[in-house]
Amino acid sequence: MIKTIFDKTLALLLIILFIPVYVTVSIAILVKMGRPILFKQLRPGLNDKIFSIYKFRTMNNNFHLEDSKRISAVGKFIRSTSIDELPQLFNVLKGEMSFVGPRPLLVEYLELYSDEHKRRHDVKPGITGWAQVNGRNAISWEQKFEYDVWYVENQSFWLDMKILWLTFLKVVRRSDISSDTSVTMEKFKGTLAHG
Repeated sequence: MIKTIFDKTLALLLIILFIPVYVTVSIAILVKMGRPILFKQLRPGLNDKIFSIYKFRTMNNNFHLEDSKRISAVGKFIRSTSIDELPQLFNVLKGEMSFVGPRPLLVEYLELYSDEHKRRHDVKPGITGWAQVNGRNAISWEQKFEYDVWYVENQSFWLDMKILWLTFLKVVRRSDISSDTSVTMEKFKGTLAHG
């Protein structure tokens, strides 16, 4: 209950605070890439409930190109500063996400999880999480899931505060934003052992 009140109150305050950023980024996307401004995608949340996650769009609409060639200069800046995540404050306000929790991944991954890794859906997904502050896209899928399950087992208000602080430091330093070989993280192809 305390976490929900904290999440919604902080989300509302930050949405108001970042209105100039929302406006500026929206104009930049419209001028450089056109519509739409937001990227929406279905993701599984608490207890596998599906919702639409919001992000600022960072790639152009030329789907014939690979991701590394579709991302624009504006998109690279938006990603490197994690500004693309700001629309997720509305997901938090709606109660679909929390500030801290396992990052919501693609719906298609649900059937690929081991029973242990499915536990990441025992809590609300987060804008940031234990895996993000311990490597983000610079670590393997197995490591990410281990960090996610560890968070589920050890979650507390003070751990959330620690993760938020470490996230702030990561964003300021622009560290671990993406993997070395790709604009986005490689797709998850399944756990080593199911069951």
